[in-house]
Amino acid sequence: MTTEKEGTLHSRILADLERLILSGDWPPGHRLPFEVDLAAQYGCSRMTANKVLTQLARAGLIERRKKSGSFVAQPVAQAAVLEIHDIEAEVRSLNLAYGYRLLKRNILKAAPADLAWPDIAQDAPLADILSLHMAGSRPFCLERRLINLQTVPDAAHQSFEETPSGHWLISQVPWSAAEHRITAVSATAETAELLDVPRGTACLVVERRTWSPDGPVTLVRFIYPGDRHELVARFQPGES
Repeated sequence: MTTEKEGTLHSRILADLERLILSGDWPPGHRLPFEVDLAAQYGCSRMTANKVLTQLARAGLIERRKKSGSFVAQPVAQAAVLEIHDIEAEVRSLNLAYGYRLLKRNILKAAPADLAWPDIAQDAPLADILSLHMAGSRPFCLERRLINLQTVPDAAHQSFEETPSGHWLISQVPWSAAEHRITAVSATAETAELLDVPRGTACLVVERRTWSPDGPVTLVRFIYPGDRHELVARFQPGES
């Protein structure tokens, strides 16, 4: 049976090691003290030290290797299933007035550097659209979208001055597959000016690719001020 003292020591050791790992003081690959060393350092039993290391391993913070010890785990990218949502509906769900501004619309030929978009042939025609979505009087997110005109030729004839390209695509083009990628960036001078935030502000980037049975449809990047947006994923238990 675990004594009250052992339980308190367990919580203290766990908190100390979590802080060292999450703060970066112990970077990925750093070897943790052995059980016997932790026990001596904290004046606890080896069993308590083992339980702490086991809990850290279950949380994915460390990797335990036989005969080698325990090491801080390398970060693992997390994936989430997100809906193809309408930004206007998202803004209105916050009880704010929605606004939209088209900033740029060009027709160009795909180049290798076009956001590393796979499945697109070089020199394929693309609609390149930059727009700003507003929530009340404040910018909500900056959108840069490429539309594959080989799959969606009608987009070449749309001005998108009144109707956002995303809203038009949802209503006109059925999609069969989607991929999301979520990253964080610091706002460049141009992005900061458009989003009305200081340069270097932490921003959330949601990048989405969609396909239809006819081929790639669109690649879009949404840039949100980090303190104005969050992502929520709902899931249910199921079979692996």
